[in-house]
Amino acid sequence: MASLSSSSGLPRKSVQEPSLNLPLDKVSFIILKAREYDVKESDADPDSGSNAIDDGQTDVLLDTADDPVREELLGAIRGLNDDERIRLVALAWLGRGTFGLDEWKEAIATAKSEHSRRTAEYLLGLPLLGDYLEDGLAMFDEGIVDDPDTREDVNGENQPLGNMPDKPARQ
Repeated sequence: MASLSSSSGLPRKSVQEPSLNLPLDKVSFIILKAREYDVKESDADPDSGSNAIDDGQTDVLLDTADDPVREELLGAIRGLNDDERIRLVALAWLGRGTFGLDEWKEAIATAKSEHSRRTAEYLLGLPLLGDYLEDGLAMFDEGIVDDPDTREDVNGENQPLGNMPDKPARQ
């Protein structure tokens, strides 16, 4: 790495960009599951007496104690090692705006001191967790593309929807 020099001609330390050090495949899975979990709502009519066929399968949107999406999300977060869980908390804070990218090391240190236990439960308590994590990834110039968000173009190559020239403008 080349060293930088200041206007006085003396060498100065180069500013090192922060490193995410999180497996993107695991973070992507957590983002997708967090979004599924965020749309859940409390059971407004626990004694409705209806069955899944009668109510159009809307019970899948209810937040219950044995919710499989919750269990998958908790399992994915708990499956990370300690350092990765701490970085995930810091990434959520980055996306939420609690810390800036230039404060990445401070965010990690704070997450380590405040959320080293029950990290998964803490993260599930954050509304918009999926959005926070994705916004945090964007600050590192990273992102996710869901498989359904691609289409085959004329040349047979998959393109993200945002890069489609014939995509209608947002209104």
